[in-house]
Amino acid sequence: MKPQVIRELSTKDLGERLEEEKKQLARLKINHAVSPLDNPTRIKAVRRDIARMTFELCSRTKVQAVKNDNQ
Repeated sequence: MKPQVIRELSTKDLGERLEEEKKQLARLKINHAVSPLDNPTRIKAVRRDIARMTFELCSRTKVQAVKNDNQ
């Protein structure tokens, strides 16, 4: 998932998508342990997507905290 797409998601949608990606990563890891995946680099891509989404959520939380402190 591209960073631009992640930025366009609402915070609620981003949280839901993050949970879906975490579940998908768990499934991929289990499947890879049982039998080789057709595309093992998919695990790396999903991990990076999770990192991007987590970073965006943390950034939004920090920005919101700063706004609340200033008011």
